Amino acid sequence: MLKEDFWNDRHKAQTLINEANSQKDLLNSLQHLTNKIDDVHALVSEVVDENDIELFQLLESEYQDLTKEYEDFEIKVLLSHPYDQHNAIIELHPGAGGTESQDWALMLYRMYCRYAALKGYSVSLLDMQDGEEAGIKSCSMLIEGPMAYGYLKGERGVHRLVRISPFDAGGRRHTSFASVDVMPEFNDDIQIDIKPEDIEVETHRSSGAGGQHINKTDSAVRIIHKPTGIVTTCQSERSQIQNRERAMNMLKSKLYQRYIEEQEARMASIKGEQKKIEWGSQIRSYVFCPYTLVKDHRTNYSENNVDKVMNGEIDEFIYAYLKSLISD
Repeated sequence: MLKEDFWNDRHKAQTLINEANSQKDLLNSLQHLTNKIDDVHALVSEVVDENDIELFQLLESEYQDLTKEYEDFEIKVLLSHPYDQHNAIIELHPGAGGTESQDWALMLYRMYCRYAALKGYSVSLLDMQDGEEAGIKSCSMLIEGPMAYGYLKGERGVHRLVRISPFDAGGRRHTSFASVDVMPEFNDDIQIDIKPEDIEVETHRSSGAGGQHINKTDSAVRIIHKPTGIVTTCQSERSQIQNRERAMNMLKSKLYQRYIEEQEARMASIKGEQKKIEWGSQIRSYVFCPYTLVKDHRTNYSENNVDKVMNGEIDEFIYAYLKSLISD
């Protein structure tokens, strides 16, 4: 920051300042935690020497506070990767099963919207294709807020639902699946070059709810990346130019996510680990019937209150997953 040319590129300068502040916050938290541990050690010695019940109660309270602060610090350390600070793009796709799976994908969309509201994050719907009878065929959404990708990256995978289907006249129990893909929103400080000849751009009329401009102009944009087969679509903006820009940023985000996965796979092979990191792995089951239970198969963390989870209270699942990365 002391260099004369530091502010020549204001965007790069701000990125470096944000990174420095993040590191300072981490170091300050570590120092505070270290001091707190020293204080608790000193209090333990006093309790042993004085054998005072009030001191013992104070020690218990201080220990509980210390444990909570230590857990918060663990989460901060686990969210210290550069891309953890980015916004998150979530894509939802129903599995086989028609209307039932499409309805399940819509339920997950609402769950993440409610989670974002609880965290104070904002949600922008980038693209949504409605199901014929109910639910959705696909959905892309942008969740904006501090550490959005860091928190939500563990949601990536297949989510399984077991319930009595409201679409089955016989009232039978159905099992449905929906896939959730999560990637960091592309940031201008990350250089990803896409050659014009490597992409194919298609335009079409937007569909679904969205105001008067819907279905009147070919404003929706679909981009196909030929070398990888990655496809992105955006119809949330009024103009084709804006939708193209958003679709291109989504493509860059997907390519960046691909790079992250390659890095993780490389590290896993160096460590000699044999574990699946592909997005299609089943991660969580939501059972509505014959009993109520939401269980994460990676961490074994579970919650009996299904309504609580579907209303967006998934922090404990997220924290359990992040903490499991320590042992990994």
